[in-house]
Amino acid sequence: MNPTVTLGNTEITVNKNGFGALPIQRISTEEAKKLLLKAYHAGINFFDTARFYTDSEEKIGKALSSVRNHIYIATKTGAQKAEDFWKDLHTSLTLLNTDYIDLYQFHNPSFCPKPEDGTGLYEAMLEAKKQGKIRHIGITNHRLKVAHEAIDSRLYETMQFPFCYLATEKDKEIVTRCQKEKMGFISMKALSGGLITNSAAAYAFQAQYDNVLPIWGIQRESELDEFLSYITNPPTMTPEISELIALDRAQLAGNFCRGCGYCVPTCPVGIEINNCARMSLLLRRSPSELQLTSEVQEKMKKIENCIHCNQCISHCPYGLDTPKLLEENYKDYKEVLAGKVL
Repeated sequence: MNPTVTLGNTEITVNKNGFGALPIQRISTEEAKKLLLKAYHAGINFFDTARFYTDSEEKIGKALSSVRNHIYIATKTGAQKAEDFWKDLHTSLTLLNTDYIDLYQFHNPSFCPKPEDGTGLYEAMLEAKKQGKIRHIGITNHRLKVAHEAIDSRLYETMQFPFCYLATEKDKEIVTRCQKEKMGFISMKALSGGLITNSAAAYAFQAQYDNVLPIWGIQRESELDEFLSYITNPPTMTPEISELIALDRAQLAGNFCRGCGYCVPTCPVGIEINNCARMSLLLRRSPSELQLTSEVQEKMKKIENCIHCNQCISHCPYGLDTPKLLEENYKDYKEVLAGKVL
């Protein structure tokens, strides 16, 4: 088993543990600095963030600027036009305390940016690369159609896409196509937004794919320690792990909320859809007391205010009937609170 992976035709060769920096938004700067430096000194050298992740870029800049030339930084822009692209890029460079970004990615666009598409986005990417402000061009997505279009275009050096052991055959096809086209594949949601609770099984699944770089969302030192232990002692696909994966697939694969959050900003009544629509699974796959606090109860109660505008449905990359999922999860949640089930 190769402990490193090279992203397609780029020179980016890194440890097969990438650091997903979305969760460090939720901790203090000092806590984040401790985690990031510990990860670096233990051998992790790929750090993925985004403009959208509030102060994540700033925390990476403060923690890792002294070792900048020894790591690879990937970040993202959600810009819809060239003017905002340049604003995002300038902000990211400033906060990351760097002169260049190793991998700059379009962040889950609803279309595949291309030259002469009228947005000016891809032309801006090329110009930024020409200026030396970025070194490689990537795209992230949750939509199969956009992912395939990006691969077909041959305009991108990397693809970041959800991939875990709950993946469908259609998801696996994206991985296979990227390998065939020499396009780097970065695996997000490798723990399916927290629904996969066995990190060794998650790692063993990802390790079967030579071209895949999983990025693990890390918030706690205990989580980091698990993945660091896999650098020297990587889990392999044993019969026990295969059985666990089969059980999880039977329970989770299919019609469930992945927790990506792209529907949340559209909710006019402020329902935290990415957690509320999968509460039944969270109750049973994590310590239930974490989901039964007064704060979570208030969030779940907001489901009563749903006006069925269906904006969440139109923004779901997986085509889920989100209002129905919310209703089903709320009913289950109230039964758990009443002590009827768990």
